[in-house]
Amino acid sequence: METWAGFCPGLHLSLSIWLMIAAHTLQNTKAEITCASCPSPVQLHLENLQLGMRAEPTEQPSTLKSIRVEFRELGVTDQINGVDDEHETGVSVEDVPQLPQDISLDGVSAKGDAPGSNEECHQGSDNAGDPEQGEDAALQRAKRSGPEFAEFGVNGWTGVTGMDADASEDRGSLLDAHRQGRSEFRWNRDEGRGNNRQGEPRLTSSTFALTGDSAHNHAVVYWSGQNSSVILILTKLYDFHIGSVTESTLWRSTDYGSTYERMNDKVGSKTVLSYLYVCPTNKRKIMVLTDPEFESSVLISSDEGASYQKYRLTFYVLSLLFHPTEEDWALAYSHDQKLYSSVDFGRKWQLIHEHVTPNRFYWSVSGLDKDPDLVHMEAHTPDGNVQYVTCKAQMCTEANRNYPFPGYIDISSLVVQDDYIFIQVPTSGRATYYVSYKRESFIQTKLPKYSLPKDLHIVSTDEKQVFAAVQEWNQNDTYNLYLSDTRGIYFTLAMENVKTTRGIGGNQMLDLYEVAGIKGMLIANMRQDNQVKTYITYNKGRDWRLLQAPAADMDGNDIHCILPFCSLHLQLQMSENPYLSGTISTKSSAPGIIVATGNIGAELSYNNVGMFISSDAGNSWRQIFEEEHNMWFLDKGGALVAVKQPSVPTSDLWVSFDEGRQWTQHSFSPVPLFVDGVLVEAGAENQIMTFFGHFNQRSEWQLIKIDYKSIYSRKCTEEDYQTWHLHNQGEPCVMGQKQIYMKRRPGNYCMLGKDYSRILSAESCICRAHDFECDYGYERRGDGNCRPAFWFNPSTVSRSCSQGQNYLNSTGYRKVVLNNCTKGVKEMYTARKQQCPKRPPKGLLLTTKDGKLTANLGSNMTFLVHLDEGDSLQTNIQLDFGDGTAVSYSNLSWTEEGIKHIYKSAGIFRVTALAENTLGYDTTTLFLHVTCPVEHVQLLTPFVVIRNKEVNITAVVLPSHSRTVTYFWWLGNNTEPVITLDGSISYTFPTEGMHTITVQVAAANTILQDTKAIAVKEFFKSLLLSFSPNLDEFNPDIPEWRQDVGRVIKKALLQVSDFPEEQLLVAVFPGVPTAAELFLLPHKNQSEGKKKSEEELVQVWATIFALNQNLVEFELKPGVRVIVYNTQLTLAPLVDSNPRHSSSAMLMLLSVVFLGLAVFLIYKFKRKIPWINIYAEVNQEKEQEMIGSVGQGDSTPKITLSEFSTSKELMEKELDARVKRNGLATLITAQKHNFIIWINMLH
Repeated sequence: METWAGFCPGLHLSLSIWLMIAAHTLQNTKAEITCASCPSPVQLHLENLQLGMRAEPTEQPSTLKSIRVEFRELGVTDQINGVDDEHETGVSVEDVPQLPQDISLDGVSAKGDAPGSNEECHQGSDNAGDPEQGEDAALQRAKRSGPEFAEFGVNGWTGVTGMDADASEDRGSLLDAHRQGRSEFRWNRDEGRGNNRQGEPRLTSSTFALTGDSAHNHAVVYWSGQNSSVILILTKLYDFHIGSVTESTLWRSTDYGSTYERMNDKVGSKTVLSYLYVCPTNKRKIMVLTDPEFESSVLISSDEGASYQKYRLTFYVLSLLFHPTEEDWALAYSHDQKLYSSVDFGRKWQLIHEHVTPNRFYWSVSGLDKDPDLVHMEAHTPDGNVQYVTCKAQMCTEANRNYPFPGYIDISSLVVQDDYIFIQVPTSGRATYYVSYKRESFIQTKLPKYSLPKDLHIVSTDEKQVFAAVQEWNQNDTYNLYLSDTRGIYFTLAMENVKTTRGIGGNQMLDLYEVAGIKGMLIANMRQDNQVKTYITYNKGRDWRLLQAPAADMDGNDIHCILPFCSLHLQLQMSENPYLSGTISTKSSAPGIIVATGNIGAELSYNNVGMFISSDAGNSWRQIFEEEHNMWFLDKGGALVAVKQPSVPTSDLWVSFDEGRQWTQHSFSPVPLFVDGVLVEAGAENQIMTFFGHFNQRSEWQLIKIDYKSIYSRKCTEEDYQTWHLHNQGEPCVMGQKQIYMKRRPGNYCMLGKDYSRILSAESCICRAHDFECDYGYERRGDGNCRPAFWFNPSTVSRSCSQGQNYLNSTGYRKVVLNNCTKGVKEMYTARKQQCPKRPPKGLLLTTKDGKLTANLGSNMTFLVHLDEGDSLQTNIQLDFGDGTAVSYSNLSWTEEGIKHIYKSAGIFRVTALAENTLGYDTTTLFLHVTCPVEHVQLLTPFVVIRNKEVNITAVVLPSHSRTVTYFWWLGNNTEPVITLDGSISYTFPTEGMHTITVQVAAANTILQDTKAIAVKEFFKSLLLSFSPNLDEFNPDIPEWRQDVGRVIKKALLQVSDFPEEQLLVAVFPGVPTAAELFLLPHKNQSEGKKKSEEELVQVWATIFALNQNLVEFELKPGVRVIVYNTQLTLAPLVDSNPRHSSSAMLMLLSVVFLGLAVFLIYKFKRKIPWINIYAEVNQEKEQEMIGSVGQGDSTPKITLSEFSTSKELMEKELDARVKRNGLATLITAQKHNFIIWINMLH
């Protein structure tokens, strides 16, 4: 925040304070950390607050280190290791001067109207930085009774409810620091000194410095209040190197902070404490956690910290959430995302649920949830989805869990707040939000049709409607403000382009402030024409106007500021530290008084700012200081106290009893103090302030107790009060009523009584136009009237309207929520009751429950049917699921919970809905993809193909489901895939060599891949192989096994033939019985058309001969030998390979004779050898090529033959030459048997 960074020439003063607190209300409890007991900004991403440490101290004694301060909600706190994560505060100070005991305070003086400051140090935007340049890390809003908000941030929503502003005593604080040196002193004095005037009241003060733990750099300070005199302080040393607390000291005061007692002996002298919690419904109960690096325990006290009992924990607590009414009930969130519950104030814990989203768990809301121990939470499923789950804290088994929203939701989107529950549903492209009002069924929220929000935050829900800040598709650093109806469903625009400001921690804060004590009064900064201006409304955004600047400055000089060219502009950023007031302050017990930092001019500026005050609810303004000050309300708002910003050390405070017209200066410290926080009105009956601060970098924490009771001379009586009429520029009717307040007469030094009544009377007014806002679907035009938006059809009647019933026909207006006007134009603007007409169905819409068009096979699919127009009770609904089944309903009301169906097969189904009545019909269709995850893919390709010949490639997918699988083919060297919906593709390889084919199949969320290599040649020969039956017994039919067996077969073939290894390829087919193909490839250097040599033919015949003579065999495993056969010649060997047969030689000779005879027949009849496949490319003839492949359902491989691709003359000449030589010489080399056979054929 800009006002936190100050600059003093030559001193390089700098201060960065982070504070956070969230008080716990009896009615509403939220899991976020925020301040609920005082006006403070709404923080939506507090877990990411970070602040870097500054440089070490320089020689200037007043130079400050960085200060990181954080206050947490009573009962709702976070623990994260490290400074950036622990949500704590650091304060740096220097040596403390030794002061004498018992020093009296004086120096009381009076200042006139609006005193100014002429000191050299000043505040400005030069040190604060541009507040408009923050990222959308979070969104914050200042609010009268503390933050109440929810958000859809990066991943979703956040929800927190504050408590009443009068509960300021319910505050705890965290103060962190780096300290060196130590000092302790106490002082108080009843006598004044200096320039005090006779008769002026004096303050009584005492100071205590924490000693013995000067090295400690963190401190937790808690004052329970409620007439209690106990203050607890936990100081600790956080080691940044190891990321944990190494030392701690617990202090306790029983006299409102005058003295403190060290409590280490009560908790264990060696026990290291890390966090302190106080029960919000019974402040006497305290819970202290030990640092888990040493031990995981909890210390429990029931007597305000006087004594403790220790209990072991089995988990590390990150955050706690106490029940809003039951003092012993608490929820604990662990470091491993588990949620635990305790019903005995932390003595025993029980697991509720695992995988719970941080800060997305809530206790039940009284009056709405039936069970007081009900827990709302956002939990993750095993497959990574997120669900909204409810169950009882001590009975949260799977059987006892409920799922109020049947589908999945976005992460960090669950918000349980007041009467509402919000969720965001994951959709593609657009965000969809649902709301449940008073635990009814979830209904989709209705924003203007083309708002198209990219970010949405729930600002508040406490006034029977929802305030939402929406960043639309065309906005970057601004938000639009929307207000809903009572049910939180229909939203209308209240203000466009509300400015956001960057906070200290990088958070985005919405420049919107709700004035405390006056219903419907808001102040906002709106960006308009590249200028930011401040506007005010008295009727919840129905009408806005600029602020009238003061007529004169502090010196009485006239200010010529004419609307609308010039006006007063206010900074609306509340302090992130609830113990520093920030830039604007109001209090519900002081209605009409607004104190803020601002400037006068054409637009909002962060230079030349001053402090301004309004005593009549923003109608008129006066300047009270020329510098920024922190402002607090004393005595229930009867007095104002001002202290300079913490970047400037001060020893004085200023008090005013006449609404800022006269200020009295009081000295609370003889040495200037850097004020880091102030506790005001911590108790209901005492008048005590406590200042937290430091004198310099090396000083210890200074706790200054100030009793301001002495400044009052007496208690107020009836004569000390006067009436004040709330008005808006003279208009007495605000939010439909005339309100008269009782206020203390300015300048009376009397103490307000605890029974002081703020509102004397409230009289309803006659309704007028400004009491009504535009209804959903309508927009306010230039003439002030509400007209239908271009996208809205006002004649549309709800589908729930049936013949014979009535419905409310909107006039385009709706009464502002909580407006109390009566009569007047109320009847004219109120929706009129009309009889439902009989209409044909129109605007039929069919969707799925989760908005997706895909479903998993066997899952329960829910369809939703929506009808824009038509008699829902008289309209028949039919739904055809597209798989041969259909359902019919007599009316639309039966389909409200959705129509469920389970698909038993995968595919793309045409789902059709039909709405029909006697006047007509309407129909709509959607196409649903029911998918089944792919478990296996196998690529089937030929092992060798001919260049420039088309080849078929097939991918077999298991399980097989048509139309739901997408195929991606990478063929050859192509870098881009070919995408098909069919599992087969044809392709032609233009070049020789080894080519790779890859296929990917995608189904549902699964992608599988298979790759094969293909040899591309000009021509080749092949033989089909079979094996002895014993091989099938060991065939697991997997690719790896086939590759290994193919390699063994090739090795066996090389042992019986001289065919070159690089020209031999064996491919084993899938399936049983086991089969294979032997490919004989040409030499890589052999050109097209080159004549085959006689030696190559002899090698081929030698291989064939070996196959048919049982000469090719291999050992699969010990004792198991497998014989390889030529499939087409014979199914049994001509020669028995059993060594006990003695006629093997004779049979072999007969085989050779048979082979010679076959050659002669080929020559004689010019026939082809049927069992040798010769593949080649012939450009002269159009011959059909058929390449063997294995189909998906075939049990045996399909074998196809092609014609000879070489010329017939080549073979005929070879055979003719052999006959003419009167013989044929065949050399068969068998390496295994080592023999040579010569065959001579004679005439």
